[in-house]
Amino acid sequence: MFFKNVFLKKLNKENNNSLKLIKSTGNPIIAPNGENGWEAWQTFNPGAILLENSVHFIYRAIGGDGVSRLGYAMSEDGFEISEKSSSPVYEQKFKDRICRPFSYFSGGSWMGCEDPRIVRVEDEDVLYVTYTSVGDGGIRMALTSIKINDFLEKRWNWQSPVFMSPPGKVHKNWVIFPEKINGRYAVLHSLNPEVSIEYLDDLNFDNDNYIESFYGREVREDRWDSLTRGPGAPPIKTKHGWLLFYHAIENKDPDKYKAGAMLLDLEDPTKVLFRAKEPVLEPTEIYENNGYKSGVVYISGVVNKNGELLVYYGGADSNVCVASANLEEFLEAFKKEEKPKLVSRLLKKRKKKNVN
Repeated sequence: MFFKNVFLKKLNKENNNSLKLIKSTGNPIIAPNGENGWEAWQTFNPGAILLENSVHFIYRAIGGDGVSRLGYAMSEDGFEISEKSSSPVYEQKFKDRICRPFSYFSGGSWMGCEDPRIVRVEDEDVLYVTYTSVGDGGIRMALTSIKINDFLEKRWNWQSPVFMSPPGKVHKNWVIFPEKINGRYAVLHSLNPEVSIEYLDDLNFDNDNYIESFYGREVREDRWDSLTRGPGAPPIKTKHGWLLFYHAIENKDPDKYKAGAMLLDLEDPTKVLFRAKEPVLEPTEIYENNGYKSGVVYISGVVNKNGELLVYYGGADSNVCVASANLEEFLEAFKKEEKPKLVSRLLKKRKKKNVN
């Protein structure tokens, strides 16, 4: 640990005043485990939350039956896994188990709960998890929640899921802001053709109460994010604005998912203040190009840990990875629209501990 800290101080000093997401040399931090059938094929796209100065993950896992379930892991320092569940901690129950090939092509599973995003709104004692539900009713956005104390004590007393999106329409990648805006919950549900946010008095959805969303196919000509733009992790509040990471495809490079960043106005987050001209994360490593889907980086969790921006993402739809940066340096360079530079972070391996 001493060697690691010395290395990082030297690294940060050398890399001052530039926009960098540093990919950990310890990547992937979570990988498929053949000993656990439910996560033997893929482990990816984690939601992340900072509680008691540790990072907690809810990640998507796929096993031999082709069903997406959610597993749990925790990291004390944000880079190495300290604890990990040996069994799923969340699984949505469906009335039928009909295979749905349209889901298989987008992530590798036939049905289940996909791509969780986890958030705490202000000082509420509840964690909300939005995810893509694939099963009864097609592909829809779903919401569940859990009390923070239950979560920390690993009592998986999840609230029954509710659908946020209407039946008969395909929606993915919805995120909840970690603070109310003008006294109301804010749900970011689309980036194309514009930033679309629904403001709600509560998150009590029922069968008559859905968010109507629209996803267009507007092309941003001559831009790296010309196609398929979707929200990544819940936004991070900074003094400069809401920092939002998102994924996109370039029409000239359609086989790769890359990640971008933008700053949204604090009071009116439909207003984009800054947008990075270049991707802030690209699939350049083996673990991002060797897996179920080559050429994918997919950010789904971000935390601010003691001034360090920790970005968690799925690599090749198969692994959980982390990249990082000094938050203030990242924002200052971001506003200058400097091109990202990626370097390696050296880590010392630690023994993992299982939790049930």
